Amino acid sequence: MKKIMIGIIICDRYRNCGGGKCFRALQNREGAFDIYAKDEPLELVGYATCGGCPGGNIEYVPEEMKNNGAEVIHFATGFIVGYPPCPYIRHFQYLIQEKFDMKVIVGTHPIPQKYFTIHSKLGTWESQDFSDLIKPTMASEKIRLHYD
Repeated sequence: MKKIMIGIIICDRYRNCGGGKCFRALQNREGAFDIYAKDEPLELVGYATCGGCPGGNIEYVPEEMKNNGAEVIHFATGFIVGYPPCPYIRHFQYLIQEKFDMKVIVGTHPIPQKYFTIHSKLGTWESQDFSDLIKPTMASEKIRLHYD
């Protein structure tokens, strides 16, 4: 079975994040990683920030990841759970797809319950676009609590 090579780009506001939730979700095939079969070999070949608003690293980090074998880029869940959610995420997604011919998936680990609760109260994700963006990381409340 062919190994799938993955790169993760995180929002710069979380630049000190150690990646624990992302790596756990990758290992457990939870959140946006549930699209991969449990027996499908995955390898993380890059982990970097976007570079801060408006995403200076987006112009070159995917190329570095691709040179390391990445076929898929995952934007970390922080892009959509931070407040406000990243206003550039669709621009980043389209640029990477067009410039680097790579698949881009929004999300890594499941949305933690504490973020789900506040964004639900604020109505942050009520638009169709955000509804589509959070879909890969939406999970049951039990799983969301596990990622708090």
